Amino acid sequence: MTKETAMNFKAATLWGMIVVLFALVPVLASSPYQINLASHVLIWSLFAVSFNMLWGVTGMLSLGQALFYGLGAYSVGLLVNYLGSAWYLPGIGIGLLAAALLAFFLGLLVIRVGGVYFTMLTLAFGQLAWQITFKWYDFTGGDDGIQGIMPPGLLGNKTAYYYFLLVLVLVSIWILKRMAYSPFGLILRCVQQNPDRVRFLGRRVRRNQLRIYIISSFFSALAGSLMVGVDSSIHTDMLYWTTSGEVILMSVLGGINQFFGPFVGAVAIILIEDYVGAYTEYWSLIIGTIMLVMVLGFPKGLVGEARRLIMRFGRTETGR
Repeated sequence: MTKETAMNFKAATLWGMIVVLFALVPVLASSPYQINLASHVLIWSLFAVSFNMLWGVTGMLSLGQALFYGLGAYSVGLLVNYLGSAWYLPGIGIGLLAAALLAFFLGLLVIRVGGVYFTMLTLAFGQLAWQITFKWYDFTGGDDGIQGIMPPGLLGNKTAYYYFLLVLVLVSIWILKRMAYSPFGLILRCVQQNPDRVRFLGRRVRRNQLRIYIISSFFSALAGSLMVGVDSSIHTDMLYWTTSGEVILMSVLGGINQFFGPFVGAVAIILIEDYVGAYTEYWSLIIGTIMLVMVLGFPKGLVGEARRLIMRFGRTETGR
């Protein structure tokens, strides 16, 4: 067994254990709140991983992914509220289709510029959607949102819904991982590092940027639509720029250059918010301090630094 194969086997074993742990949450949980917390971790992990396909892989920092997260949520919530719970699953599909179409048309505009201009344009469109949702009180509920949104039939059971979202999240992350390490993912990394060379090789930079923008938006919308069944509500904060900012924090904390970095970052931030927030109202200050320490002392993020330490330890053992 080669060294690379051994490392891949260890990584697969580790993540297999994590999957089993999440699958056992309803069995091991002592209260419904713990199932709810695990659901939040899974959904935010999907959102963060899909966002990082834009930033960490392609180098496109978007501050407007909350637009698609909120679009997925509101597509489900509004359909259930006005047409009945039978529209819950169709609402997920409609939200995903709407997110893909919107990402296509917005992408044609925003990918024409790069750097900070791309970031500001995505922020502007996201804030525009938030403002419309906030002001259109008669239809969207405004800042009150809509409460009491329940999935139909068996999915109305929290445990059944947890396994439903667990399967969707794991399949989605698997698809994104295969994509990140495919020839398409290699092109995206080349676009981040040297777009001019990509053009010289005959590849279309903007077309590939548009593709990953649509893909990232699609899975962001899926995360938003799944959150509706967990919280049984929708609210305008789902579209606000701070929601996009939170997945940026998750990516930085976990490691933007590691595929599973945002996943680990999401787990860390959700747990910090939950457990530290139970003892003090200054949990945001603690998260800010942790982020400051990570950026200054551990720029590769939790996963990147852990991998570096493991490789260093492995070289030391080999040297012996």
